Amino acid sequence: MAQTLATRAHNALNRVCLGKARRVRFRSKGRGLESVEGKRNDTVLRFVLQPPQEGNQGFVVWGHDRLPVLLTWQDPVIVHGLHQRVKYVRLIRRSASSPRAKGADRSSHRYFVQLVLEGRPYLKPKNQPGSDTVGLDIGPSTLASVGREGPARLQLFGEELQPNARRPRRLQRHLDRQWRASNADNYDGQGCIKQAGMQRLRWHESHNAQLTRRRLATVARRLAAHRKSLHGRLVNTLIRQGNHMQIERTSFKGWQKCYGKSVGLRAPGMFVEHLKRTVAKTGGILWEVSTFHTKLSQYCHGCGTYVKKPLVQRWHHCPCGIGPIQRDLYSACLLAFLSPTHHIPSIAQSDWARVESRVKAAMEELIQRAKAGQPLPQSFGIPGARARQPASLAPNRSEPVGLLLRTPLDALGLAQEPLLLSLREIQV
Repeated sequence: MAQTLATRAHNALNRVCLGKARRVRFRSKGRGLESVEGKRNDTVLRFVLQPPQEGNQGFVVWGHDRLPVLLTWQDPVIVHGLHQRVKYVRLIRRSASSPRAKGADRSSHRYFVQLVLEGRPYLKPKNQPGSDTVGLDIGPSTLASVGREGPARLQLFGEELQPNARRPRRLQRHLDRQWRASNADNYDGQGCIKQAGMQRLRWHESHNAQLTRRRLATVARRLAAHRKSLHGRLVNTLIRQGNHMQIERTSFKGWQKCYGKSVGLRAPGMFVEHLKRTVAKTGGILWEVSTFHTKLSQYCHGCGTYVKKPLVQRWHHCPCGIGPIQRDLYSACLLAFLSPTHHIPSIAQSDWARVESRVKAAMEELIQRAKAGQPLPQSFGIPGARARQPASLAPNRSEPVGLLLRTPLDALGLAQEPLLLSLREIQV
């Protein structure tokens, strides 16, 4: 166990020396470590499973401690894993919402055991891989997927995510007030932290501040767990279509600098990592192409020319007759028919006719959703329902003052004018 901890420390420092990281994250003695692991299953930290005649109970043995493990024998994934040889064991500590949470100790922590096993992972029957070749165009918050034979999709990462921005903001303000109340001597009259010089300031955290911090962490943890489950569901949907993926190599750190928290909310990099693991698990192929050589967003397969387009132009429409087609879907289509031997996609006329019909069907579905009032990202290139013109083309007419005060002008189809100007004209 000491050797594995030393290896983690060496790898962290080596990343800083090579320029792949900015700093080393230290773990204090009071907070401790979140995970420990061994090297083999016959040393200090090991997992022991009883034989069937004794009860099939599992234990984590750590020195002289013998900790029972809760096993779900109804889960086929767990049953498949327990029948494999255990290479080594990892013990993980995770935070809970409160000490009263199910399975939590007095310090609001839960403990889990991860078994690193030998063999191939379990694959559910409903997630068997398909035989199609799928091209994926990944954006900061969107994903366009087009298969050679399967359907075409243009969707938002984690479309079901509905983060409540007000609750974290309220908790952060509440935590700041509690922090200032407990450390009033560390702030000056303007509310800024005092400059202590060579002497360090002493900070105290009250019990209520700890509860608020725990609630704030729980909100972020639940959002991250929901996003991870949605990414897994999307990856399984793509794998069922085909496990031969072709994507463009993208710099997610550059997106974080340009778009900020919007990339963190949708987490496209996490989706790509999950996709790589699942494709490797199913025995498929994930081919990453360089955008420097392909430039698929500027290429037209009809005339074979490259035309540099601005980012605001979301539709591909070429004089040769290709289009109009959504730009992300067209890039995914070119990726699906891209050959590994060269970087210029070639699509036969018969294949393009079938793909074009599927792409138009996907766009028609998105247009219907937009007309129904569902908000869609601007990168889709589809105006939302709010941007439509009013159904009535009658000229503006005067309305009672009470109606003007109670009803929004845009709902009446009227020209929006300052309210004071309308009231002044009525008074005269």
